[in-house]
Amino acid sequence: MKFLFDMPFEYHKEISFDEQIEISVKGTTIILDLLKKHDVKATFFSTATFAINAKELIARIIAEGHEIASHSYYHSNFEVEHLAQSKQKLEEITQKKVIGFRMPRMQPVDEKEIYHAGYKYNSSINPCYLPGRYNNFNEPRTYFIKEKVWQLPASVSPVIRFPLFWLSFHNLPLWLYKILCKRTYKKDTYLNLYFHPWEFTDLTNKNKFGFPFYVSKNSGQKMTTRFEKLLVWMKKEKYSFTSIEAFYHLKTTS
Repeated sequence: MKFLFDMPFEYHKEISFDEQIEISVKGTTIILDLLKKHDVKATFFSTATFAINAKELIARIIAEGHEIASHSYYHSNFEVEHLAQSKQKLEEITQKKVIGFRMPRMQPVDEKEIYHAGYKYNSSINPCYLPGRYNNFNEPRTYFIKEKVWQLPASVSPVIRFPLFWLSFHNLPLWLYKILCKRTYKKDTYLNLYFHPWEFTDLTNKNKFGFPFYVSKNSGQKMTTRFEKLLVWMKKEKYSFTSIEAFYHLKTTS
């Protein structure tokens, strides 16, 4: 899960900082309720800015056994110094060691700088081709080490590398998304899927948010329903759930 809701800026719409926080808090609460209901653990990538403004929610995430990892200090403004600064602030707020990082919008980031900032893993690669966003066919599909940092790319299907990220979940029929997940899980023995708390808000008001149909489709209550159906199906398939931190320790110590 990834914070913070500043995506309307990409579509030339304004949204206040308070509303960004409000929408992110509301969506995260829905997610936490579903994870608790189905006994699922996850990793939440939080900016330091969000954590500063939502300390009670961050405390709940930690109390319920989930991981907090860094999503930089701000979401739309990045400097190399933010790597260490966000880690320090998140550790101060959570009183937990922060070992993971994911770059906002999964943009490229210098692995040497991630290592020097003290992170153990980076999950900022979407190893697919998406026009205008990603061109990562040269990257491995599954976890690997680069510049002393353990890399965990987002899951994509075998062979054609169809991304299983949030947009696919919103736009594919759920039965087809499940098939792609099942094939990927069978090939890789794990899935690394990611969503945003703001997806659980109704985003269909184009005058307010400016989103095209493929972004707002199946948002709000429809997203809540689909997400719970996915969890129930995965439980039925006997998939286990864990944080990336726990997965990292399992793979690096076994």
